[in-house]
Amino acid sequence: LSPLSFQSLLFLGLVAAVCLGLNLLFLTVYLICLCCCKRDQDPESKRPHSCCVTWMAVTAGLICCAAVGVGFYGNSETNDGVFQLLYALDHANQTLTGIDSLVASTTLQMQGALEQHLARLNELLASRGDYVQTLKFTQQLAGSIVLQLQGLPAWRGVSADLTELSGQVAYVEYYRWLAYLLFFILVLTVCLLACLGLAKHSRCLLVMMLCCGLLMLVLSWASMAVDTAAAVGTSDFCVAPDKFIMNQTDDEISAEVVHYYLYCEQSLSSPFQQALTVFQRSLTTMQIQIQGLIQYALPLFPTAEVQEGGAGIPIPPSAPQSCLTPLFPQRDLLGVQQLLNSSETSLHQLTALLDCRGLHKDYLDGLIGICYDGVEGLLYLGLFSLLAAAAFSTVICAAPRAWQQLAGRCRDYDDMDEEDPFNPQARRIAAHRPPRGQLRSFCSYSSSLGSQSSLHPPAQTVSNAPVSEYMNQAVLFGGNPRYENVPLIGRGSPPPTYSPSMRATYLAVSDERVRHRGDAPA
Repeated sequence: LSPLSFQSLLFLGLVAAVCLGLNLLFLTVYLICLCCCKRDQDPESKRPHSCCVTWMAVTAGLICCAAVGVGFYGNSETNDGVFQLLYALDHANQTLTGIDSLVASTTLQMQGALEQHLARLNELLASRGDYVQTLKFTQQLAGSIVLQLQGLPAWRGVSADLTELSGQVAYVEYYRWLAYLLFFILVLTVCLLACLGLAKHSRCLLVMMLCCGLLMLVLSWASMAVDTAAAVGTSDFCVAPDKFIMNQTDDEISAEVVHYYLYCEQSLSSPFQQALTVFQRSLTTMQIQIQGLIQYALPLFPTAEVQEGGAGIPIPPSAPQSCLTPLFPQRDLLGVQQLLNSSETSLHQLTALLDCRGLHKDYLDGLIGICYDGVEGLLYLGLFSLLAAAAFSTVICAAPRAWQQLAGRCRDYDDMDEEDPFNPQARRIAAHRPPRGQLRSFCSYSSSLGSQSSLHPPAQTVSNAPVSEYMNQAVLFGGNPRYENVPLIGRGSPPPTYSPSMRATYLAVSDERVRHRGDAPA
């Protein structure tokens, strides 16, 4: 990276850190204001805003789900772009490796096998000076081909650099993709924990929700900084990729060759055109010379014999047979012709590989993968980080209100009278206390009649169990005592509570019924 790009990335990291600080400052001010409002409020008017907590939880859940969806899409797009870049790098690496392989094999054929065949033919055809001159000319053409092949750029260093770059990019991309996948799972887990804590009214879960929310808030802003820096750095590369590539390959490949592959314009001439033209012309001339030798020399020299260790001069028939070795010019001439045909095939393959269209296509595919899909995915990941930060900020704001609501419910539950027979705690408390005098409920016939006259109550017994459960539901869910409009006299036990007027009406009706029973004949 250039110093300017490094400063830009550092500035973006500082901006993300400042945003995190402002977010934490906002949450701190919000919590302080919430505590101050709670102290200034009248104790009897303190009522937890359950509706507000519910809507905040719903909003946080929706934002969290939307953030994870956007994050999955961005992670997939980034992964696709990086793998398109890796495919282009691998294909370009194969092309460069193929060029080096063809150059090395053709050079080896011209310097090794061809020279051996020509040396034996010089021995066999030494008696004819014109044939020897033809063989020497063929050998000079082979040397010219080797010289042209050595003038081609060696791609071995560039290929090694591409292999190393591809391995590093694949390694980083794998762990980046895995880290974001785990991050998405963690975000969903914390969101589920927050919903569970609000639903269960558990203080332990609320504390865990608050701590995890703060942690996820920090991680979200850190992810935002990394995504933004990566997107800006990649965009800087995509603005001028040719300059970056020329700087990286300046020591190994000439600027003319790099420019030829980067732009691949029809107006540009290939820097390898002269070498390939000389290669093709030399190869064609060699094929013509060898074809002439096959046509004219083989009838004159179908076979030849040379003395072992001799200079290649034909031996008269009177020489000893042990000193003679039969040689066949046809075999060497056909071997040379086969090598030339193989070299011509290599020439066509080398011409196709050195053409700019193949490597230029790989170059464009790599740029499209990293500069379009990759940057787009990074921007979506940045949006995910923003949405996740907003979701967890909402969760952190909802936690104190949920705690206040839970504390209010516990206080209302503890304020219920233990002496009230309709309190569900009365049974549990009575089970752990020593028995005492029987309580007389104002809802029984005895308490009602005893307050009005000296008549004895009927033998009917009243059970407080259903009334207690009814009273429990009325207190817990309604918040206020529940009054009945019509007295239910015939059911054996009165409703849980009466308004004063209804209680007077009930007592009057009860007195009338008792008086009517007393006046009836026995």
